[in-house]
Amino acid sequence: MTPAQLLHTSTLLGQVLGFEQPADALVSAYFRSHKKLGRQDRHEIAETVFAALRHLQKIQSVLPEPVRQSRRAALAALVLGRGISISALADCANAEETEFLGCLKAKKTEFAAQLNTAAELPEWLIAQLRTQGWSDEHILAFGRNTAAPAPLDLRVNTLQAKRDKVLAQLQDEGIRCEATPYSPWGIRLHDKSALMRHSLFLEGAIEVQDEGSQLLARLTGARRGEIIVDFCAGAGGKTLALGAAMNNSGRLYAFDVAEKRLAKLKPRMVRAGLTNISPQRIGSETDPRLERLVGKADRVLVDAPCSGLGTLRRNPDLKYRQSPERIAELAKQQATILEAAARLVRPGGRLVYATCSVLAAENERQAERFGAAHPDWQLVNAAELLPDCPELFSGSPYLQLSTAEHRTDGFFAAVWIRPE
Repeated sequence: MTPAQLLHTSTLLGQVLGFEQPADALVSAYFRSHKKLGRQDRHEIAETVFAALRHLQKIQSVLPEPVRQSRRAALAALVLGRGISISALADCANAEETEFLGCLKAKKTEFAAQLNTAAELPEWLIAQLRTQGWSDEHILAFGRNTAAPAPLDLRVNTLQAKRDKVLAQLQDEGIRCEATPYSPWGIRLHDKSALMRHSLFLEGAIEVQDEGSQLLARLTGARRGEIIVDFCAGAGGKTLALGAAMNNSGRLYAFDVAEKRLAKLKPRMVRAGLTNISPQRIGSETDPRLERLVGKADRVLVDAPCSGLGTLRRNPDLKYRQSPERIAELAKQQATILEAAARLVRPGGRLVYATCSVLAAENERQAERFGAAHPDWQLVNAAELLPDCPELFSGSPYLQLSTAEHRTDGFFAAVWIRPE
């Protein structure tokens, strides 16, 4: 890292460590306002900022207020997170900073002895995981696996291409990749290749989507000619997968409260060649426009607003932007949204509740609450819906994906059938 790159990293990290906005949004905004930064500059700066977030427990143990010492935090991230030797930073670090980095490396044994620094998880999250029965070994494995960057997964748009042909083309081009083990549509890249200008992407043959997210679309089980509702569609990753599964037939409603998120879906629909999707902004889960669909949808997917703690590989700042109070607020919102979405399911239709969280308060407790309120709805064993993936299940009727075991984001899903 050059001194100029370190200066930019320090400035940007000072903004990110305020935790007032998502880290990826702040990084993107910073690069837009510094257009002269080259590709390598951006890579070094972004990698170091995210390394600081992934190793913040260790950094905070020696810098109690890293937001006020963002230059030292950046240097610590280079040593702890990116494996840069102290001697290699001679052009960037002064004598005091070099001494600080030496003291930091000397604490390696101390870091390993404390669960929060060994797992890189804040104390509030460790307490939540212990409360729901996780052992310290389980917590440590979760923390270590989510501290590593996520691979890039693609979903092949089956309306445009076949996975084996796309995989062969990418491999022929020298891109290291393999088929995902659980999703029949997925390809996992070993390197983060820039594919946004690739012909396969521009022509709609591939989309970026984590394999876990693809499995939620599989659980929904969309078929040709059906009426499907994606109740919290966001930017539409799962919506696009559902539309392809429907073979571009039937009617697929993509609802969301945020116009900005839905606006991102529209060009993706065009690129994918999907014409059966109807994106619609709603004011809330009680929007009157939902009334016309009450009892009519064959399948409803509720990918509820959640803490996002299953996506820490991609969004390491979330563990510092969430709190027990926020989790409690989200749980109330999730329960309300699930009740509203359930009204749209026709008799005999399927309801899927999903989050990208590992917290029982957002997952099992929500499913149990809904089941108690609707004892006539049939809880479906999710393993029966994915019979080709038995290794994803261990006796629970729910789908709970693990970054450590399954190499996906930490998605949860529960499935019900509405009584006839």
